[in-house]
Amino acid sequence: MQRPVLPTFAFVPAMLLLTSSFAAAAPPHLAASTPVAEAILDGRNQQFVVRFDAPIDHAAARLAIVRNGNVVERLHPLLDSAPDVLFASASALAPGHYTLHWHVGAASGGDVAEGDIPFTVR
Repeated sequence: MQRPVLPTFAFVPAMLLLTSSFAAAAPPHLAASTPVAEAILDGRNQQFVVRFDAPIDHAAARLAIVRNGNVVERLHPLLDSAPDVLFASASALAPGHYTLHWHVGAASGGDVAEGDIPFTVR
């Protein structure tokens, strides 16, 4: 007696489920930021917006302003911003070169990503 052969399309839902779970675990990538890299800002209260290509884990996200390798200020991202956005404000910064360092993970878990956005305060 011959075993029944399942049609190929029966395996498609299982493959899609596996593929989507791997894709969800990928780290988010920077899509845009304010300020943009190498922007020149005035020294007043600064607002930082970092947008990613996927939802992020806001509770575990970290933002810091760094100058000459030292953390000048740790920022506290708003937890109720858009799912793919980190938003935070910083106090007035003295003139000089800085870096906004970001560290995030995907909202669905998985790998983390981090990066730097250089800027100058005049």
